[in-house]
Amino acid sequence: MPPQAEPSAARLDPEDFEKPDAIEAGRLLFAKECQFFWAAAKLGGLPPADRPEVAFAGRSNVGKSSLVNALTGRNTLARTSQTPGRTQQLNFFNLGDRLTLVDLPGYGYAKVSKQKVADWTDLVFAFLQGRASLARLCLLIDSRHGLKDSDRELMDMLDRAAVTFQIVLTKVDKVGAAQLQQTLARIRTEAATHVAAYPVVLATSAETGQGVPELRSFLAGLALPA
Repeated sequence: MPPQAEPSAARLDPEDFEKPDAIEAGRLLFAKECQFFWAAAKLGGLPPADRPEVAFAGRSNVGKSSLVNALTGRNTLARTSQTPGRTQQLNFFNLGDRLTLVDLPGYGYAKVSKQKVADWTDLVFAFLQGRASLARLCLLIDSRHGLKDSDRELMDMLDRAAVTFQIVLTKVDKVGAAQLQQTLARIRTEAATHVAAYPVVLATSAETGQGVPELRSFLAGLALPA
């Protein structure tokens, strides 16, 4: 039987993620080897669910690969995800035999055909509905642009699939402090209307490292024990 994802709040209380021991647990986990091990273009081609999983989703060019590179300190995920032919697949990475990172295809890119959008939606929704080991989805939002309709559609999908998602702002080094606070306030207000939304929104930058230790902290709380 695949490991059942525990409720997020039971693993790490929202107010605990900045504590030194939680930050250190995240650092230690993401210092471990992270290796690509599986790609799936169809639901029937998914790997065995033998450890908790965290998926990363976001619009095309949101900075997903850069953020995961910053989390792991490696280029493994970005290199694999940019390989031709893999961009419309689910890519799986083993982090220290304690957590699986799942890279979902980017969405919202105008040049993608309607058929590809439909295929992406069908595959991802089926994955979200049927993957008992999926502990959380990190929904990446470009801090310069805020929530778009395609993000809202995914949030609604996650509500229906009963998958806990956590909004993570990217590229916060590209916006001013006032704009960032306004964006955070709007997103927190909107996220509060979604039953599957985790109550903490993180602001991150792959360039400066802002928010990266805190995100590691949250994800370490979902991993198998060391």
